[in-house]
Amino acid sequence: MTTPAGSGTGFGSVSWWGLSPALDLQAESPPVDPDLREDTEHTTPELDVLLVGSVDGRHLLRTLARAALWPRRRLHFYVLENNLEAVARHMLIFSLALEEPEKMGLQERSETFLEVWGNALLRPQVAAFVSAQADRLARLVPEPHRLAEQLPWLSLSALKFRERDALEAVFRFWAGGGKGPEVFPMSRLWDSRLRHYLGSRYDARRGVSDWDLHMKLHDRGARVIHTREFRRWRDTGVAFELRDSSAYHVPNRTLASGRLLSYHGERVATRGYWGDIATGPFVAFGIEADDESLLRTSNGQPVKTASEITQHNVTELFREVAAWGRPTANHGTPEQVHGEGPGSPERAAPSPEFTVHFLPLGSAQTLHHKSCYEGRFQLLYVACGMVHLLSPDLGACVAPGGHLIVELARYLVDLRQEQLQGFSARVGELAQAAGFTPQNQDRPSETFARFYKSGDSACLRSHAAVQSTTPPPGALVPPAVQSATPPPGALVPPSVQSATPPPDALVPPLEARNPPPEGLTQPSEGKTPPSERLKLPSESRASLSEVQAPPTGSQTPKPESLPRLPDTQPPISDL
Repeated sequence: MTTPAGSGTGFGSVSWWGLSPALDLQAESPPVDPDLREDTEHTTPELDVLLVGSVDGRHLLRTLARAALWPRRRLHFYVLENNLEAVARHMLIFSLALEEPEKMGLQERSETFLEVWGNALLRPQVAAFVSAQADRLARLVPEPHRLAEQLPWLSLSALKFRERDALEAVFRFWAGGGKGPEVFPMSRLWDSRLRHYLGSRYDARRGVSDWDLHMKLHDRGARVIHTREFRRWRDTGVAFELRDSSAYHVPNRTLASGRLLSYHGERVATRGYWGDIATGPFVAFGIEADDESLLRTSNGQPVKTASEITQHNVTELFREVAAWGRPTANHGTPEQVHGEGPGSPERAAPSPEFTVHFLPLGSAQTLHHKSCYEGRFQLLYVACGMVHLLSPDLGACVAPGGHLIVELARYLVDLRQEQLQGFSARVGELAQAAGFTPQNQDRPSETFARFYKSGDSACLRSHAAVQSTTPPPGALVPPAVQSATPPPGALVPPSVQSATPPPDALVPPLEARNPPPEGLTQPSEGKTPPSERLKLPSESRASLSEVQAPPTGSQTPKPESLPRLPDTQPPISDL
């Protein structure tokens, strides 16, 4: 229920952008073993990365942009999300980033990316681009051969057929520009979310946004976010105003998602905006930069805003990605590229190959059951909203000596300092139970927790089940922070909406389709990679676990419990 002080949870049930700066995943992964490098003298070493809840592809773009600084490796990114709208946004963002320069210039691409990625409202030109690209992708998804020919960097082979059908339906909705803005009235939906979030503080929303910015985000390191741009985003959802404000009036349909709501005693499938309205998209690309001059201050105030830094960083990312070229069809399909293995012939193209594999929804806890994924990945990344999936089962997919990166809740403004500390401690316990050891760092990061997997992690995995007393013997659940072990559902981040939104927030139900199942930073310092050689097992397919978080009525997390995090689960069940 919404109290006079508001709901207190502004991060939504779906994440559309990351809450941490972009990482170069090659800098975070273990180095190639010298002996292995000699064994693969005539082949290209491979790097397999599993990303759980990365949401917006920022880490992948940063890794590709910095690939020229590292020895050549064949990169395989396995992306595990829990809603198909996020998968569709990944595809749209990457198709834009890898667009041929002859079709779209660098500045136009970077500006289009910023609007699609972080703005609730678009310019008509950008909305037309989204519609055209969505129509193209909707026609490619059902045709694997054409998809492999036109988008050789993409692999949807692991998705189930009903997930591909639902993915096509998402693109069809994005492409349906003829239905008008009333199908997805973004401005009204944003205002409804804001009223629900602030409660009686709605009339003082500018003061609330100033408090959250200066007393929380600025104190936690995001000082470049300007008051004016933060207020504008809180009020309208427009984070990057690259043209006159009157030009932004078309709803951004890529931010639409569905969930089941109780309306007049019935469960109704509803499309709306259920994303972040508290922190904003400024953190991912806007608070760090390789060019230190962008971060300088004058009279104690930053000379550049987060929007300006974001635009510069994204433009440089796209420039560096284009410098080594985009994959071509002669690389083969993702399965062919990986299936050729160490004996594959030399490629004519000098650029490092990469493939983005999207894993199916609903079986993260069974991923290790496939022998081809057990001990496969050299790097595992887990977003803060997906920490409840960090378990011995997921840890079994990481090779001995592999690394684990966990996003912390530093930039979640609704969490107090003691809750942030409790969350960090809980992440350490979950990682240890999953078989990981903290990396030795001179200055531990407040944004990411870094671990590595020791050689005896198999023993640690077996101990995790023995140490847990409350759950049934068959459940691999790490011990709780307190003496009383919470039920397994308590580890799942809660939904943002603890009560039924007002009727004006409801929009027409989704079209009938197969619904999805429920459910620039510096390289790390002081890394101590273990001496074990990384294993590079063969390829196969994997799947995701389902995540379900029941709504809760409490507004402030108890200090002794896991702090509330943005719940990125897809809220639609079978219609």
